Amino acid sequence: MRIAVVIPCHDDGELVAEAVRSVQEREPVELVVVDDGGSDPASHAVLDRLRAEGTRVVTRPNGGPGAARMTGVDETTAPFVFPLDADDLLEPGALAMLADVLEQHPDAGFAWGDYLLFGDQEGRYRAPSRFLPWSLTYVNQYPICSLVRRSALLAVGGYPDRGYEDWSLWLKFAERGFDGAYAGRLVYRRRLHGTGRRGPDDRRRHEHLFAQLEARHPGVFAARADLRRRERPALWKRAAYPVLFGRRAVIPFALEAWLQRTMMRFGLRLSR
Repeated sequence: MRIAVVIPCHDDGELVAEAVRSVQEREPVELVVVDDGGSDPASHAVLDRLRAEGTRVVTRPNGGPGAARMTGVDETTAPFVFPLDADDLLEPGALAMLADVLEQHPDAGFAWGDYLLFGDQEGRYRAPSRFLPWSLTYVNQYPICSLVRRSALLAVGGYPDRGYEDWSLWLKFAERGFDGAYAGRLVYRRRLHGTGRRGPDDRRRHEHLFAQLEARHPGVFAARADLRRRERPALWKRAAYPVLFGRRAVIPFALEAWLQRTMMRFGLRLSR
């Protein structure tokens, strides 16, 4: 089998069963659900039902999404790994398509596509068409649910335990010189919960997590000038990104919801 699907969950109830049912491929796929220390009896009943239906479910003490994903990686052997969030839904056939892309790009550590938003907001996120390490030092532009090459994942030490896990992985790939590959089509549906309003607590949390990113990846942040020369971003990006993003972003809270909607149209997203 080429592809392993890892679905971490923590008291997600029926959502995790919906995620499992959304994995529809013409080729066999390894699939494991990782219960990250959940305590909700109703959610445990859903996991028991999945076990009875033949889905592999493993349980671990709570350690956050990164640790749960790596538990799933350890429980599988396929060369490509897709972390599917328990509240999201795959598009049929998307995994084989992403695996084909990775096979066509041996230097790529991961392959990504677009996703649809559903739930409390709707729309389509159009991802960047190439890997952009300079931009990545300001904003996370790549979908959480992307197909990762196992060898590249293990070479960089996997996901961190907590805090911007996917963003940190992409930065690790940039540090080690791995490229990425864009599939150019819809891959999954991302469920949004809540209104998306943000305030001082969200800003402080982002500043703390972004400071962790800088501490984990000093080399790539120190190389920003060289990365910018290689990426050759548009002039408006060079001017706007240092002001709008990063640990010391100065954008007012009231503008964030508007900016989020606007950026989605141009293939960007805020990781706050």
